[in-house]
Amino acid sequence: MTRYIAAYDTEMSSVRKPRPDVPSCLEACRRIVEVHRRHGMPATFFVVGTVLEETPEEFHRLLDDPLFEVASHSWSHRVLMDHPICGPAPASDEIREEVQRGVESVERVFGRRCRGFRPACGYADGLRGTPEVLGLLDRAGVRYVSSVLWGEDFSLPAPVAQAFAYAAEGYPVLREIPAHGWHENFLKGSNRVFGTGARRAILFPAPFPEAVPPGYVATPEEEFRYNNRFFIDRALAEGSGHVSLIWHPWSLALFDPGMRMLELTFRYVREQGLAPCTFGEFDERLRD
Repeated sequence: MTRYIAAYDTEMSSVRKPRPDVPSCLEACRRIVEVHRRHGMPATFFVVGTVLEETPEEFHRLLDDPLFEVASHSWSHRVLMDHPICGPAPASDEIREEVQRGVESVERVFGRRCRGFRPACGYADGLRGTPEVLGLLDRAGVRYVSSVLWGEDFSLPAPVAQAFAYAAEGYPVLREIPAHGWHENFLKGSNRVFGTGARRAILFPAPFPEAVPPGYVATPEEEFRYNNRFFIDRALAEGSGHVSLIWHPWSLALFDPGMRMLELTFRYVREQGLAPCTFGEFDERLRD
């Protein structure tokens, strides 16, 4: 059975928003949580530590719910390895801080173990070949990472990749659980609020031409068509163990304040008979 995992890269500061009309992560998460509770749909929130620490009591009140898992999205959203789009990696002590303080922040605010980690930006081949970074994650108590977020040559959309363990790097217990499809902030051009535009990283020829719109999507229905439904259908056709899309609360709320896209997606997930769960729950099932 294919598992469906809703997840959110919770990374926009409440204080340093790029424009006054851009919802903060906390504001956006409130709207997202309302839809999840209405549909009884679990989710994993990968939260940046510096964002979490701005209003820890509010995030705790909102996300301390059996329906949700809270995992780390690093301490301050700095990359762990060089990235062709997001820039070079910082010094080794700063990488250590991104892992350790990010995990510790989640555990301190929510009073429970943080078993998951999603690095800033993500990578095409995950954290393969980086035993130093994997060692930091292992020592921090992390048991799964979700870092495969791009296709070949850092292209989008990302294919329906399967989970694997980092045994070749010496960490057979540490598991990679990829996410799929578009980074939705690219698909909708939401990054333009930063004043720098958005890079369209489409591989030529596109491996999934049906998932490539002629321009930025303009409606929640278009987003659902080109990204959500397409990759859910593809995961089912391939018999994938899971499918998970790459969403950002601030971008979702900016583009679709009523969260119409989430409504469409959650209904479709139920109609297709997928089994919803969190990343942590999926990781536990893989270990059974």
